Amino acid sequence: MDIQQLVNFQVLARVANVTKAAQELSLTQSALSKSIARLEEEMGVPLFSRNQRGVALNPFGKEFLAHAERMIQEMENAHKKINEMVDPAKGVISIGFIPTLRPIFIPNLIRIFLEEAPNVQFKLTQGATLKVIQQLVAGEVDLVFSSSQSTIQRIKTYPLIREKLMLIVPKSHRFANRKDIRLEEIADEAFVHYQADLTLRSVIDNFCKEAGFLPKVAIEGSEDEIIAGLVEANCGVAIIPQTSNLDKKNVSVLSITEPICERTIEMVWREEGYMAPIVERLRQFVIDHISVLETKYEDQNEAN
Repeated sequence: MDIQQLVNFQVLARVANVTKAAQELSLTQSALSKSIARLEEEMGVPLFSRNQRGVALNPFGKEFLAHAERMIQEMENAHKKINEMVDPAKGVISIGFIPTLRPIFIPNLIRIFLEEAPNVQFKLTQGATLKVIQQLVAGEVDLVFSSSQSTIQRIKTYPLIREKLMLIVPKSHRFANRKDIRLEEIADEAFVHYQADLTLRSVIDNFCKEAGFLPKVAIEGSEDEIIAGLVEANCGVAIIPQTSNLDKKNVSVLSITEPICERTIEMVWREEGYMAPIVERLRQFVIDHISVLETKYEDQNEAN
């Protein structure tokens, strides 16, 4: 059994027609049929049943397909990793990050890194902290940039920046003309809050507890833009990261002076397992250039 036999089997299982599968594989029908026959002989059972339209997997074939696809994927992973080892200046880096890093931090990081490694490609995935870290642990992304997360095992972290949290209120609100506020002053306000399964929800709740109250949650949301839109619609007030893409024509933004409300943004990677040289190069690049990245991040936040 070789990898080409497995690929032939996989394509025929998907297409369910010998003629079409042979065309896709650039084989003759005879060559494909012989390849499948040899595979069935090695397995000791037929893998397909024949019908008027073509072929279909039988129960043996369905069971074998799952294993064959894993073997093919493992071979593809091996080729990818070996190619990356041969040329550490090239490759694809998969990054997961929280949405508030989308406007400033991630674009700056990629732009600066590409000046040193112009042949690198990036695959970007955004989501809540828990989601992108779960993708990291599963091997779906190489590096993650997210808020602190202490409940996930088998990861390593490096603190990068402090992200301020701000209060936003409707333009018609009694606090709309204020520049700053103490958190205790909004204890009786209706809150537009993040969903309970999001890390930012617990971060904000802890600051409110420190100020002596728990938020009176009127509506929950998962995205900064949705929460800001609900505040604009006069559904309540909200605390969101300073880096959120806000239209300040529609809401008023207030600094929180007491307590100081910030969260730490970290770079996260797997504690064990393979890390491609180009990924390791980016990880070290971030550590070496964090002062530059942090300055650009703060300057653009102030400009916004």
